[in-house]
Amino acid sequence: MSKENYFAPDLIVDQVNAQVLEPLKKPSKLFYVMIALFISFILFGAYCLYTQIFEGLGVAGMNNPIAWGIYLTNFVFWVGIAHSGTLISAILFLFRSRWRTSVNRIAEAMTVFAVTMAGLFPLIHLGRIWFAYWLLPYPNARHLWVNFRSPLNWDVFAVVTYMTVSTLFFIVGMMPDMAVLRDRFKGIRSKIYGVFAMGWRGTHRQWHHYETAYLLFAALATPLVISVHSIVSWDFAMSSLPGWHSTIFAPYFVSGAIFSGCAMVITILYPLRKFFHLEDLITEKHFTRISQMMLLTSLIVTYSYLTEFFIAWYGHNIFEQESFYNRAFGYYGIYFFMMFVFNSILPLGIFFKKIRTNIKVLFVISILVNVGMWLERFVIIITSLSRDYDPYAWGIYKPTYIEWGIFLGSVGGFLLLFFSFAKFAPVVAISEVKGQIHHDKTGGDHE
Repeated sequence: MSKENYFAPDLIVDQVNAQVLEPLKKPSKLFYVMIALFISFILFGAYCLYTQIFEGLGVAGMNNPIAWGIYLTNFVFWVGIAHSGTLISAILFLFRSRWRTSVNRIAEAMTVFAVTMAGLFPLIHLGRIWFAYWLLPYPNARHLWVNFRSPLNWDVFAVVTYMTVSTLFFIVGMMPDMAVLRDRFKGIRSKIYGVFAMGWRGTHRQWHHYETAYLLFAALATPLVISVHSIVSWDFAMSSLPGWHSTIFAPYFVSGAIFSGCAMVITILYPLRKFFHLEDLITEKHFTRISQMMLLTSLIVTYSYLTEFFIAWYGHNIFEQESFYNRAFGYYGIYFFMMFVFNSILPLGIFFKKIRTNIKVLFVISILVNVGMWLERFVIIITSLSRDYDPYAWGIYKPTYIEWGIFLGSVGGFLLLFFSFAKFAPVVAISEVKGQIHHDKTGGDHE
């Protein structure tokens, strides 16, 4: 039985190096314009954060009872974005999915940079960032210890663990390619690549240890897809607020994280493919496979939406019923219906071949899904807090420009890190692509 070829039919092994390394040459003027734009986002976000630090959290729109604003929305959003990297790199590697070889490096980089952005928001939400070290267990003179019952502390350990494993997995996977760059370039750039290559010479012994280490990291990273976002969901589910105290939150959040992560992969992949001329290596078939994963997780998320409303109705809990009625028809109802259209209705078009094979349409859908998944986190967090058990404490939350500015700064930081990486290292795993092409041409068994 013949295996599907995911690359351009006329692509040969000798062409891979040239195509992948071409983007690493001198940047174009457009690249500098993009970098300047991203830096402007970061500077505006830094100004907003500076204002919040010196004037206090009162400049944000958060109030009593809504003490969790878009800072926590952004935290959950960025952690969700990071999940696709682990899924594509680790889980699909364990299942020997052939199409992952062209997109795994992009997904891994996205994971590391998205987790970096996610880690900032619990600190920003604290207000007094300089006291963030109190969240870490360490010996001290007053024998104080962290409160392990606090969801905020769970997030610290989840993010640190996820970032550590993802970064190691990312660096180990780049070693063979860093050796190629070390031998290709000269001067200080060669020395920097040499540090990341870690003495790689491509011997049989090194390949054996590399494949073993990569397999172990993949196996270690796989449970994190489930555990990390489950912990994030327990930030809500462990509370007693209506709309939050639910056992469905863990699988609901995990599927939503993978859904938003797949959407972000397509969002990043489309301009990167055009900008760096990688059409032979990242083909229409790769977009089709990612869109199919996006469709599957969209159906799971939609099922979760409907289940929440059904349980609220079936359980005859007036507080739950009021919470979900307010979610759909209250002050924030427009955001709920935007979320449902973007996350549940729009992805159904992927069932049709003409849509899932049209890269431009998938790009538009992926952007709207990203917006929808951000709105999902906003709706979940704000609607339950704005109307809890006591009507006396009900309130309305409106984010200020300070909060939007800090979020824009995180977007700029993520894009700056990603596109800077794309000019420093290959965005496609050279060794893996070469190995797959070689096996396809020779009839070897790659799976």
